[in-house]
Amino acid sequence: MNNSLIKNKKIVIIGGGPVGLTTARILQINGADVTVYERDLNAQARTSGGTLDIHLDSGQKAIQKADLMKKFYHYARPTGEKMADMHGNITSEEMPDEENAYSRPEIDRNDLRKIMLENLKKNTVIWDSHLIDIEQIEDQYHLEFKNGIKIIADFVIVANGGRSNARKFVTDKEPKLSGTYIIQGEIANLDQDYPNFKPKYGNGNVMAMGEQKMFYTHTLRDGSVHFGVSFKADEDWILNHNLNFEDNNSIRAFLNKTFENWGDDYKNFFSASTDFSGLPLRLFSLEDSWKKHSNITLIGDAAHLMPPFAGEGVNIGLMDAFQLTENLTNGQFETLQDAIDDYEQKMFNYALEAQRMTDKMEQLLHSDVSTEEILNSRGT
Repeated sequence: MNNSLIKNKKIVIIGGGPVGLTTARILQINGADVTVYERDLNAQARTSGGTLDIHLDSGQKAIQKADLMKKFYHYARPTGEKMADMHGNITSEEMPDEENAYSRPEIDRNDLRKIMLENLKKNTVIWDSHLIDIEQIEDQYHLEFKNGIKIIADFVIVANGGRSNARKFVTDKEPKLSGTYIIQGEIANLDQDYPNFKPKYGNGNVMAMGEQKMFYTHTLRDGSVHFGVSFKADEDWILNHNLNFEDNNSIRAFLNKTFENWGDDYKNFFSASTDFSGLPLRLFSLEDSWKKHSNITLIGDAAHLMPPFAGEGVNIGLMDAFQLTENLTNGQFETLQDAIDDYEQKMFNYALEAQRMTDKMEQLLHSDVSTEEILNSRGT
């Protein structure tokens, strides 16, 4: 394999999430000198959030290219989904059949990160590294981190999320509010804290909609359950509702009030939940082109942040990892910049399509349309 574009290049990846780590793994097995700088304190830092469904035609392509499918299958699992109404009645159930069992399997965020970390060379990831300054001097980038580290890189791959502070070399645009707010929490021991939930709703995912609101749960590998609720919220609502996520009781009271017309199952779930967090959802749209740049690019949420309602965010990010590393290692491009330009052109096409689909789902899930219409939309 021709890897001349990455030979003798110091490559830096900013951000050690699934997309950044997968990119590092693929480049590393192709002979690249690559280092990941991650702001988390260490490898034991817990990644919050629910499970990720990794799609066969996008996210799994990157894992395959990273030569880690066997390890992925060890942790990933086919997962069913139940739909319920706002009164807690189950209205439909979808279970993957044998043929499609691994077309969209679920994996815990921490497990996906673990797979990548365990298969990178020692000291590939430099922890506790919060980027505070980046400057381009001729063809190189000078980076400085809060922990005092200063480095020079030939090529920078920005993978540090939707609020990236290194995006300025690629675009002056900033993420915008999508119009939806999400509150998340978890139940660490479902059998103990809410024993009536599992017999009714099972071990898979649950989704319910009503009154322009959505409730969902993800069951993690250890049996704990992550949940989220989302509802419409404009900038005025956000400014006027300063929720205190250090006070579980106040969040439960807010949720009970917000979902007062919903069934007792949901209120019981809120009562058993802890570790609440909340945020307004944002979109970094690709409707606008980027400015001219060199030897730097964006992947993952830094490139195309989108709400989670179509399940595309991490898959599109992993597709970035696949496409960028393919361009850098397949010998088809004369220069590094040619490879970057082609990657960005392709990424704009598939990621913009995913953003538009996500926007459609966000609107549907927080509307008054029927469950059947939403299920049909998800299948298109």
